[in-house]
Amino acid sequence: MAKRFKVKRQMDSLPKLEGGTPLSFYDPNNPDVNLFNLIDDELIRISGSPMHYFKSYSNTEYDEVYLEAANKTVASEPIRVYGHYEPSVVQEVLSNFGIELTNDQMFVFNKSYIESSLHRTPQIGDHIKPEFQNQKYEITEVQEDSFEMYGIYHIICTAKLLREDEDTMNQEITDVVDDVGGYIDLE
Repeated sequence: MAKRFKVKRQMDSLPKLEGGTPLSFYDPNNPDVNLFNLIDDELIRISGSPMHYFKSYSNTEYDEVYLEAANKTVASEPIRVYGHYEPSVVQEVLSNFGIELTNDQMFVFNKSYIESSLHRTPQIGDHIKPEFQNQKYEITEVQEDSFEMYGIYHIICTAKLLREDEDTMNQEITDVVDDVGGYIDLE
C-alpha cells in the first residue's frame, strides 16, 4: 500500500513585488528575448529541410481581365534556404469539372533568417522547390506568426502546387498525332 505524506507546516508567504524583477519571465525588455529567436532559427535549420527559393519580380504587364500579371518574372537561379514543411502526397480529386490537384503546402521560416537570406520578406508569387521533392510550389499567402509578448519569429507561407514549370512547358515535341489517331515519327 502506498504511503501518503502530509505537510504539517504552512508555506511562508512570499513578499509582495511591485514591478518586474531580474527573474521575471514576461519582461519584453529582457535581453534574452533575442536568444529565443536564435534558438528558433537553429531548430528550423537543424530539423527543417533545404529548399530552393526562387524570387519573383514585379511586372508592368497587368491583365485587367484575370487581375494578375500574365508573364510573371521569376529568378532562374535559386537561393538555398532552410524551412519546415510536412511533405504530402499529391491528391487528385475527381469533381464535376474534372481532376483537381489539391496539394496546398505550408512552409515555416524563421523571420530574421529568411529576410537576411532574401534581403526582403517572402512575397506572393515566389516559387519554392524542396530539395527532397520534385515539385515546385507558388506562394499564395504570407502570414506572420507571433508571440504576443515577444514579437514575430515565424513567417508562414501557404503555397499551391505549380503545374506550369519551365521543365514542363519548354519540352520538344517528339510525337505528332496523324489524322487516324496514331503517332508519326518526326525523323
